[in-house]
Order: sequence, then structure tokens, then C-alpha cells
Amino acid sequence: MDFSHLITIFVTFHVLVPIVSSYGQANMCQAFCGNLKIDYPFALQSGCGHPGFRELLFCINDVLMFHISSGSYRVLGIDYAYQSLVLHDPHMSTCDSIVLGGRGNGFVVEQWRAPYLNPTSDNVFMLIGCSLDSPLFQGFHGKHSPCRNVSGMSCEEYYGCPGWDMIRPNQDGPVYGSGPPECCALPFEDIKAVNLSKLGCQGYSSAYSLAPLRRAGPDEWSYGIEVKYSMQGNAGFCRACEATGGSCGHDIDDKNDMCLCEGWNSTGTCDLVNSESHRRKWSLVVPLAGFVISTIILGTSHLA
Repeated sequence: MDFSHLITIFVTFHVLVPIVSSYGQANMCQAFCGNLKIDYPFALQSGCGHPGFRELLFCINDVLMFHISSGSYRVLGIDYAYQSLVLHDPHMSTCDSIVLGGRGNGFVVEQWRAPYLNPTSDNVFMLIGCSLDSPLFQGFHGKHSPCRNVSGMSCEEYYGCPGWDMIRPNQDGPVYGSGPPECCALPFEDIKAVNLSKLGCQGYSSAYSLAPLRRAGPDEWSYGIEVKYSMQGNAGFCRACEATGGSCGHDIDDKNDMCLCEGWNSTGTCDLVNSESHRRKWSLVVPLAGFVISTIILGTSHLA
């Protein structure tokens, strides 16, 4: 074997070893979308975060989107201390604009997500233009009508918004008559889903209280959907995983807890997989390097 082949073997090892050593090294779970931090239990990549929040958040052009069965919503903020996030539906009515025609998404959570996600108890949904045949007025959930004041927010106040002047400019106030009210305010837990088509409503608005602050009127309410999230599972596992430099995740097949350690997954902590990881890396290096060297030697023998 001449000197050139020795150089080839030397270069092969120095190129091959780093490549194989990095085999399986996946990017750690993405931490930001725009200026919003993405932390456990949420995630943007498959296998990251809590399994109850999988395929929930998507980062599109640095805009964080929240997707459930009723549609997609922009995430305005995440409060990890209070365990809540605030969503924006572009077709939702506000104080300045009443949106009719059933264009709003409403808010419907998949049944399997229900233990993890629900609008907060002080979030009021104001359903607008509901028909007389709406289940809201047909003994829905055993009640004749669930319409009421929620955390100091009600339709009576909402009627004072300028948005109503655009749809009934010649009226001095809400029309009741023998039909249903133009607006029906209620908390999410009363109906469990804001499905405009099933409820027979033309639109909706949503506002949430910034307790202990009490806003003076509907023009100062915080419009959006405030969702409370809860984590089911072993919180101690996640803390132990992060303490050893890992990221909390889950197995994409059986949804069990998983600690992501620079691409190597562990059912414990990263300290438990370090030695195993190195063994697996070198188990790939040795046979692959041997194959390359054998090929070089065989080629040399044919040229001799």
C-alpha cells in the first residue's frame, strides 16, 4: 500500500467519525415563534412537549397559530405561570364590529383534548343572532336559557358598543319581542362547545376578565378567547429530564413520556443514556469505517 492510500484512510476516519457521531442528532425542540416562547407542555416539532398538546401549535411566518377542530386562531400570548393562552379569531365580533353570517369559527375542542384545554371560567361568550330554534332556547342541557352575566360582563352592556349601530342604525336598543334576544352571554362550561352552526347563531364575541381589574365598559373589555390548559401526567419526570439537559417530549407511537437528549431518547433522564448513546455511535463507526478501508485495500490489490 503506497503513502497516498494511507492518507486516504486517515482522511476517511477524520471525516467519517464526526458524521456518524452526529447520526441521530435531531434539533432540540424549537424555543420561539416570533417573540413568543414555546415551552413545555407546548411544542412545534413532532415528539416534543406533552402528548395532549401535540399537533396543536404551528409557526407560520413567525406567527404562532393554534389549531383545533373548529379552526385556526392566532396566539396572542402564553402565560406559563397562570397556565393560560389568549387566542384571536379574525371573524369574531368586538365592540367596534359585529360580524354576522356565521363566519366566525366559534370554539370546539376535540373530545380527547377536553381534559387539557378549556376556556377560563371568567371568559364570556356572547352568541349573536341565534334563531328561535336554537338549542339554547329549547331546554339546552336542562336549562330554558343559559344567558346570564359572566364575571361582570353581559349582553346588556355589550349592546352599548358602537358595532351595533352598524347593523341596526334605526333602533334605540335590543329587540326582544316574542323572539330570542339578539345576544346571549354564557360561560363555556354551560354548553361545552361554541359551534355556531349547531347553535343556530349568526356570530359571536368573546371577552375575558383581567381580574382583579374591573373594566368600566365593553369598549375596555379584553376581546379574545382565554384558554386554560392543564397537564395530565408525571410533572416530576419532566423536571428530572430538564435538570439533566434534556427536553421533555413523548413517544410519537405510544404517547408515553420521553426525555429528548440531543437526539437520543430516554425513558428516564439524559444521564442514563449518555454511555448508551456513545456505544451506539461507535457501533456505527466501526463497521462503516471497516467497509471503506476494505474497499480501498481491495482496490489497491487490483491495481497492483
